[in-house]
Amino acid sequence: VQLQASGGGLVQTGESLRLSCSASGSMFSINFMGWYRQAPGKQRELVASMAIGGGTNYADSVEGRFTISRDNAKHTMYLQMNSLKPEDTAVYYCASGILSPTYWGQGTQVTVSS
Repeated sequence: VQLQASGGGLVQTGESLRLSCSASGSMFSINFMGWYRQAPGKQRELVASMAIGGGTNYADSVEGRFTISRDNAKHTMYLQMNSLKPEDTAVYYCASGILSPTYWGQGTQVTVSS
C-alpha cells in the first residue's frame, strides 16, 4: 500500500484546510486508517482514526473541529480541519494498516499563524 498526503499549507488562526490521502496498491485487509501529526520537538500523535466499519476516534484537542472521512471509490481519505489554531501547526501524516498503522504517507506541513 502506498499513501500520498497533500493539502497542507499556511493559514491564519480560525481558517480551514482539508488534507487528502490517496491510496494505491492492495487495500485488502486494511481496517485502520488515520491521521497523525508531529510538531517540532514533540512526539508523533494520533489526530483522528477511522475503522473500515465506520467508527471514528479523535484526539481531545481536535474533537469538534476536525473530521475524518473517506471516499472508497477514489481510494482517498480526508481530514477536514476547521477553526485552526497555532498549536495545530505540525507535519501531518496519513497511515493505514490491518488494525494499526503499518503504511505511512510522506507528510504534509500545516502551519497556522496567529
